[in-house]
Amino acid sequence: MSSDKLLKSSILFLSKHNAVRSQLAEAFAAQFDKKGVSVTSAGVDSATSVHPAIVTILKKMNRQDHVCKTIADLKNHRFDLVITLGIVAREKITALPGAPIMVHWDVDDPLTGKPAGVTRKKRITRCVEQIKTLVDHLFSDGYLDAILPQKRNTDRIFNSLAEGIIAHDINKKVFLFSQRASEITGISEEKAMSCECHDIFSGPLCGPQCSFCNDDTIDEFETKKYDSVFYDSNGVRKECRVTVVPIKSESGRIQGVVASLQDLTSQRSLEWLLGREKIYEGIVGNDSKMLQIFQQIRDVSAYDYPIHISGETGTGKELVAKAIHNESTKKGEPFIPINCGALPTGLIESELFGHLKGSFTGAIRDKKGRFELADGGTIFLDEVADLPKHVQVKLLRFLQEGTLERVGSENSIKVDVRVISATNVDLQAEVDRNNFRSDLFYRLNVIPIELPPLRDRKNDIPLLCNHFLDQACEENQSQRPTLSNQAMSILMDYEWPGNVRELENAIRFAVVKCHDRTIRPEDLPPKISNLRSPITSGTRSVNLDRQTVLEALQTVEGHKGKAAKLLGIGRATLYRFFDKHPDLIKKRG
Repeated sequence: MSSDKLLKSSILFLSKHNAVRSQLAEAFAAQFDKKGVSVTSAGVDSATSVHPAIVTILKKMNRQDHVCKTIADLKNHRFDLVITLGIVAREKITALPGAPIMVHWDVDDPLTGKPAGVTRKKRITRCVEQIKTLVDHLFSDGYLDAILPQKRNTDRIFNSLAEGIIAHDINKKVFLFSQRASEITGISEEKAMSCECHDIFSGPLCGPQCSFCNDDTIDEFETKKYDSVFYDSNGVRKECRVTVVPIKSESGRIQGVVASLQDLTSQRSLEWLLGREKIYEGIVGNDSKMLQIFQQIRDVSAYDYPIHISGETGTGKELVAKAIHNESTKKGEPFIPINCGALPTGLIESELFGHLKGSFTGAIRDKKGRFELADGGTIFLDEVADLPKHVQVKLLRFLQEGTLERVGSENSIKVDVRVISATNVDLQAEVDRNNFRSDLFYRLNVIPIELPPLRDRKNDIPLLCNHFLDQACEENQSQRPTLSNQAMSILMDYEWPGNVRELENAIRFAVVKCHDRTIRPEDLPPKISNLRSPITSGTRSVNLDRQTVLEALQTVEGHKGKAAKLLGIGRATLYRFFDKHPDLIKKRG
């Protein structure tokens, strides 16, 4: 809060209707020459006019302005002190901008009370005297001078915290927005105040954990913590830890929330530079090639351009697509993955773009396609090279115009969705073979990401093994096994044609097979364990057989030097084996 705002304090007198009590309180308060303090009045409900008897009293006090105001008329005003007059105002008042101090004066409405033997004129006279006395005490006896510094000190505390503080009521109207919150989000306090949180913040800041996204019910919760990635009003990427605590009434009913934003951007950037990032959005890796992929994900997530991910089967293309979605402003919106190669040929167009009832045999009702279901979010087209040519045409049109037509319809539907595609084949080669449209290829391949195979980042194998062992322990609620050095050596030497997915399956196989919580070479899948050389007494004892050598040659595509390394023997040993089995080389050829 600026120094100008601190110097100017504002008081609101609030009653059921701004027709009697609050008007009187404002008039009496205005008679005090209190510099730096402004007073006003309002009602929680609207009134047509000020009561004539009150107008007469106000005129005697030189008060000519008798306009009835409601709290809704003052929604853009901030108050330091709000004084409610009467039980109705106290019960109906909601959180107001700036989180002012609340004080209640128990003053009855003289127009509605009917005690026996008391005329309305006497009730009004008593009400006037009561309010005048209360206002006199407020201004003359030091109460106001005690209250306002408390409000200023509270504001100073909020604004001195390292975390940004935001609070909103049950209707999602923001009533507290600290300076630090403004610095983190790039949104000014004036813009945030009295607005709905979802109107000023993008979805990722609230996150899917938000308890106020559903307009029908509010989830019961005590405290929520989650990490969020979002882009501030200047387009700067921010990483925050959000802690949300409910604001509850005396009866325990949730009336709103207060949230703290801890800016982790600098800390995470430092961790990134130091290479401490090992698991990123579910992707495990610390090899330099994977760190480059992580950086690409961070870079491209700010833009909605189409992305094409290439890589061998099992390298984690869908994980990368999901990471891009979670890092973007579309986080919290749908992420729809589609395996284009698994869709029935005759239903691909309907599955993607939807259809109308009766448009083909079996279309018994209207149906939304995957693109419509992903509206506002991301659609992931895995194995996009398998799309038939006629579907490629419709996909191209969607990428160009952002509209689609259901099967059997002539009406265009506007859909806001980001498209991420992937293949395990060379898509450019498919274009050259005329299997894939070149214009669609260039539309999809705006931002290419190429995932390295596991054999090119073997430094990550121990990290991945530990990750999969931890997962197995959690899934089966069992003691975590360990990998022996011999088993790890074999895993490091294996070429992993199935990449990370094959390694995950190998670890699961070994977890089931081992019995003493230590995974040894014989516990690994036969395809992998058969390629090892037994280790005894610190030296290698070579027991080669025709099948083992043949499998090794097939794995390395006939390269004898690589086969020897895979078998854990010297080249001379392997050549001597070939001398004894010359037909093995011919059979390989």
